[in-house]
Amino acid sequence: MGLYWSFGTVLLLLAITAPVALAFGFGGASAARSNIAPLRWFGKSYIAIVRGIPDIAFFLFFVIALDQGLEYLRHKWKCPDWTDSIRQGNDFVVCTAAKLPLGNSPQWIHETYGFMLAVLTFSIVFGAFAANVLFGAMRAVPHGQLETAEAYGMTRRQTFWRVLVPQMWVFALPGLSNLWMVLIKATPLLFLLGVEDIVYWSRELGGTKTPRFTDYPHADWRMWYFFFLLVFYLCFTKVSELVLDRIMARLTHGQATAGGEAQRKAAA
Repeated sequence: MGLYWSFGTVLLLLAITAPVALAFGFGGASAARSNIAPLRWFGKSYIAIVRGIPDIAFFLFFVIALDQGLEYLRHKWKCPDWTDSIRQGNDFVVCTAAKLPLGNSPQWIHETYGFMLAVLTFSIVFGAFAANVLFGAMRAVPHGQLETAEAYGMTRRQTFWRVLVPQMWVFALPGLSNLWMVLIKATPLLFLLGVEDIVYWSRELGGTKTPRFTDYPHADWRMWYFFFLLVFYLCFTKVSELVLDRIMARLTHGQATAGGEAQRKAAA
């Protein structure tokens, strides 16, 4: 049952991470093109820094750093009389009340906390890539249309939301669709973050030298478990490709793009 539930874990991760990462990306792209210098520097730095760090290194660093950062803040708040050093050699020691989650918390709280850290980490990483895609899409919208909107009396805010944003999706969707495929293929990184995903259970149930072997003795079945994962991911990406093609066809309908021109020729 743990293996079956792990498929739901992966799908839930994708369902939550995709919109959150898109929100991070939209915010980063908007900041990168802002007229306010500090905001523009922040947006471009976010895109450059996260995109320049290997995903695995960022995942392993950020989860530990965020967890310790939250515990440090709780430690300062809940245990102001603590006199010992938090850094004791290689150990990070905070008072019991500052632990996240608490040691006496139910197991599902520990698992939910780890999962939410994973969601936040995935969202920040893929949000930076989405920001780069959206930033390029915003710049691809013909500048003459923005000038025309301003000439008709639209404010900068109205031009952004009524002219730029509706049209940028046509240019952004190819890059976002590739990013969605990469996100699907990156879900096995949950295994590195301590979340019991499908890779974890495939290794545990398929191997002969794991704690599960004593309960379910069998030969080495890892090849078959991982082969099933290959088929699962291949089918999932194929379905995603079909859905994305339909979305792209809907967005390009009537647009002055290569996709819109192909639709007009097909209709003729």
